[in-house]
Amino acid sequence: MRCGGRGRCVVGSEPVPPGQRVAKGWPVSHYGPVPRFRADRWNLQVFGSTATGEKYSWTFDEVMALPAATITTDLHCASGTTTLGHEFYGVPAAVLLKLAPPDPRVTHVMAWAEYGYNANLRLDDFAADRTLMATHHNGETLTAEHGFPLRLVVPHLYGYKGPKWLRAIEYMTRDRRGFWEERGYHNLADPWTEQRHSYQEDE
Repeated sequence: MRCGGRGRCVVGSEPVPPGQRVAKGWPVSHYGPVPRFRADRWNLQVFGSTATGEKYSWTFDEVMALPAATITTDLHCASGTTTLGHEFYGVPAAVLLKLAPPDPRVTHVMAWAEYGYNANLRLDDFAADRTLMATHHNGETLTAEHGFPLRLVVPHLYGYKGPKWLRAIEYMTRDRRGFWEERGYHNLADPWTEQRHSYQEDE
């Protein structure tokens, strides 16, 4: 490993955030059980402070028909592991923002997953070019353990900001902490500045 400017370290030719170690494969990590998918009962919703005041909803087939893109990224866990070279395919968050535009006052979103799990994001983080609602990984449909049918991928933040089993996006005009953020994790979660814990927010 060699380290250069802006706190970036390199393992071989791959940049790795400070304090991270490279793990092999793609370890399964989540809170709670793996949900059972039923296509006839599944939908993706957008609600909260939308520009129209309306609630939006798409079936599984409708989500699969939306414009899609592919990104290649590393994944960084706040526990200190990084896995390299993931290829994700799915619907860019920018597509959802275009189809269901937020009210101009919106500053944050809450990403809701199965069983009430949630993660808050600044609107700019959700709207970033590489933020993706993934349906596939390395050319294959996501497995249930890794988030099928839909997993939010926010490459520039720690993994807890990207819930598996995504079900809804809530537009918010003020911030509200999500599941792990209420339990001591950092509200912003930038791995390059090691924003792991909430006590660091006062620094």
